[in-house]
Formats: sequence, C-alpha cells, structure tokens
Amino acid sequence: MKRFIEILVLVGLFTATNVFAVGIQRTDATAVTLYKSPSCGCCEKYVDYLREQGFVVQAINQSDMSTIRKRYGMAHAASCHTALIDGYVVEGHVPVRAIRKLLREKPAIVGISAPGMPQHAPGMGEEIPGSLTIYAIPKGDAKPTVFSVE
Repeated sequence: MKRFIEILVLVGLFTATNVFAVGIQRTDATAVTLYKSPSCGCCEKYVDYLREQGFVVQAINQSDMSTIRKRYGMAHAASCHTALIDGYVVEGHVPVRAIRKLLREKPAIVGISAPGMPQHAPGMGEEIPGSLTIYAIPKGDAKPTVFSVE
C-alpha cells in the first residue's frame, strides 16, 4: 500500500510539473494583434502560420485597412494585413525568421514589411528561402531600406 501511495504522489508531481510548464510556455509566447480584411483567405493562412510558430494571435477583422496602415505608419509599404508585435508593426506576409530578428535586435524603426502580395511568402504558397526581401520601415519620412532577405 505504501508503494502504491508513493506512485500516486509521483504521478501527481509529474502531472503538476507538466501543467505548470505548459502554463509557462503559454505566458512566454509573443502576443500578436493582427488586423485583416474579413474576407481575405491568405490573411487567415498567415494567422495559422504565426500560431504554428508559437505566437499568440488575436486576429481582428477590419473593413478599412487603409486607416489601419496610416495609423501605424505602413501606408507606403502596404500589404493585406497589419500586425502589432512587441511595439513594432509587421506589415504583410513577413516570415517568422525576420520577426524574430526584429525582436532580438530591437532597431529604432517603426517595423518591417513584405509589401504587396509577394509569392513564396508565408500564406502565399510554397516558401522559397532567399527569394523574399523584407524592408525596414524607418520613423519619419525616410525611405524604407532592406532589413533582410528571407
């Protein structure tokens, strides 16, 4: 009987440890607020992509995306959705590698963009590494510069 109780205690500790660890992973995940058109299928694919990569995404349907882009400084580098991540704006189908670089380096910019509807980007068909230019969007009226090639 004593051995049975020891086993139950160990199982309980194992279960509690796993529940605690899962809770930590969820609270450590990077939160994303993503504005998108309610009828855009590629935006939904991008939301799924971010979630698969461990981001916690709140997708907000917005009929007037031009207002959102203007509000967050992305009117001149527009794509089909605008995401807010840890104080930065991420416009369009930006690969997670570039987002993680942005969050790691923390440059003094508004954010990054994959303008337009680029092929080979997440949510836009098969990704081909090295085929997608991501632009850094500076503060003020300066022109975008290359942030990375993904």
